[in-house]
This record gives sequence, C-alpha cells and structure tokens, in this order.
Amino acid sequence: MLNIAIKAAREAARIQMMAFRDRTRLHITNKAAGDYVTEVDKECERVITETIKTAFPNHAILGEESGESGTVGAEYLWVVDPLDGTTNFIHGIDVFAVSIALLKDGVPQCGVVYDANRNQLFTAEKGKGAYLDERRIRVSSLTSIQDALIATGFPFREGDDYGAYMETMKKMMENTCGLRRCGSAALDLCWTACGRFDGYWEKGIKIWDIAAGALIAREAGAIVTDFSGEGDYLSKGEIVAATPKVYADMMKVIRPQSE
Repeated sequence: MLNIAIKAAREAARIQMMAFRDRTRLHITNKAAGDYVTEVDKECERVITETIKTAFPNHAILGEESGESGTVGAEYLWVVDPLDGTTNFIHGIDVFAVSIALLKDGVPQCGVVYDANRNQLFTAEKGKGAYLDERRIRVSSLTSIQDALIATGFPFREGDDYGAYMETMKKMMENTCGLRRCGSAALDLCWTACGRFDGYWEKGIKIWDIAAGALIAREAGAIVTDFSGEGDYLSKGEIVAATPKVYADMMKVIRPQSE
C-alpha cells in the first residue's frame, strides 16, 4: 500500500512540476476567499485516484477537490491532498507537496508527502518509523522553547478567530527564537519530523492537509494532538506537533487560547 502511495505521489508531482515551470497558462478559481484551486490540483487528484482505484478497487478515497468516492463504508480510506500549498504554487513559491495517507477504520496506517521541488520523499508506516528518502528521521532533541523554531499557519477564512490567534502568536514570538509560515501544512509537519522545525501549530485545517504529515511526525517521535491535548486533530481541524519538551511549553501558550 505504501508503494502505491509513493507511485501515485510521484505521478502527481510530475504534473505539478511541468505546470510550475510555466504558470502563465494556469486557470485559477476561488473555492472561498483566499482559498484557490487550479486545474493542476484537479488533474493531480485524478491521477492519484486512478492509481489507487486500479490497485485497490474496494477502498474508499477522500480527495480535497472531488470529495469521497469508492466503496461506501470501506475499511480502508485514502485521504488525498493533490497539491498542498496551492497559493504558493500559484505565486511561484516552491513550497508545496503531494500528500497521501491511508486510514484503516479511521486510524492512519501509512503516509507519503512528496516535495518534488527538492526531490524529497517523506514516508511513514504505523509502528515502523518515519523516513526521508531511505534515511530514518527523528524530531529535534531540543529541550528549551526559547531556542525553538516554530512553524504555524495564518488564519484566512471568514469566521476565523484572528484575535485569539494573534494573542497566541505574540506569546510564541516572545518565548521562541522565531516563527515561520511556509504555507504547506504537510511540509510543516514533515519538517518538524526531521528536525528543521521544533514544533508546529495551526487551526482551521482539513484532514487531507495533515493526515499523512501527522503520521510522519508521530513516527519520528513528535507528540501530536489537538489544542486540548487530545488525539482528535484529524476531525477537529487543529493540530499541535512538536518534540516532547517543546510540546509541553507550546501547550502552555496554546491551550488557554483554545478554551
């Protein structure tokens, strides 16, 4: 199953890179304010879906652009973000990725995030660790939030609580060595998994944004929860992921703002 996910991710990435080299031909539409989709998103999702359905015709698939398809109530559900970081892609910023996860009865079993720009393939299987290409990866060994580099995502949708977020961001800025907003939740989680970031938090995200990356981060040793410290991040649309010592300090900032 992991091999099929890798195959599908690489096929989608080829489409991304061909289009990224000549973005003048992109057809862009708005799903909502600040939330874009291109024909590249749709074509990548079509290729991924076809690859999975050919190999596993009885599985269900949940795609960002096409919704759920396949066998209703299936034991296995593939969760697909064909182009995580569409806004970056549109503007020529080379931070975007393919994200594919497989859930069994709602529990992530394997995940793939492929960054075609850097030819970096992040993978994980439940209980088997996380990898960047063929190399086992681990979260950073940092123990102090004062030295931590933390990733986040900015709110942009109508109804988002900007006030609570700004208060959290202010406290994070005061207590860390810096914040980064890269624009791809999947890569934020993978870069936390391999120690480039020491932690990451975001609210207002969807299951397809984080299903693969969260498993990769967990298998790399990160603590991954929702804002209340529970394990419902896939359904709640909020996530905290960090190396253990930094996680505890991040939650002291995040939890009060979520209550």
